[in-house]
Amino acid sequence: MGGRIHIVQQGECLSRIAARYGFTDWHVVYDAPENAELRRLRPNPNVIHPGDRVSIPELRPREHVAATAQRHQFTVRSRVRELRIKLRDAERQPLANQPYRLTFGPLGDQLLSGTTDGEGLLSQRLPLDVEHAELELSGSSWTLAIGHLNPVNDARDSGVSGIQGRLANMGYDVGRIDGVIGPRTRAAIEAFQRDHPPLVVDGTCGPLTRARLVQEYGT
Repeated sequence: MGGRIHIVQQGECLSRIAARYGFTDWHVVYDAPENAELRRLRPNPNVIHPGDRVSIPELRPREHVAATAQRHQFTVRSRVRELRIKLRDAERQPLANQPYRLTFGPLGDQLLSGTTDGEGLLSQRLPLDVEHAELELSGSSWTLAIGHLNPVNDARDSGVSGIQGRLANMGYDVGRIDGVIGPRTRAAIEAFQRDHPPLVVDGTCGPLTRARLVQEYGT
């Protein structure tokens, strides 16, 4: 499979792409010499963009020496990824030490539960094929689109969908995440700017506003 190019689709992550081509560790793909340009473009491997080109290195089978006529046990790494979300209330205070429930699966019948840490961080391992999950916490619920956050820089839509996604996740009403700066998205940018002085409140997500948005969001 050497020389194969994978074009990233919305909702894909490097873990899922690597697994599709037989790799249990996405680092093997990301760190491959032929992906130097991808690493330059996406220094944060957790945030890639639809249309990005990922070179798939040659898959080299592992060999194990074992005695014949004996039973041997081999362990294969399960294909999971870690969901990490920092949860805050309307006053931007951490939702610390709060029990949560995550439901997912085609029928919504698979359940995982846990408790956020002292900083409001939810950390949970999920199967690689999970794209959407329902989160219930503190009497509220949210539908999570896992792996759908786009970068705000070096993107084909000028980073607009990445800006919209971060604002929406922080509680600002951007309307539909469509990669277009419409009236609701502009109003959301203005609200974010008002909440984070000394940003100029102009509804334009220029370099200073983008940098502050990434800083506040955490990625």
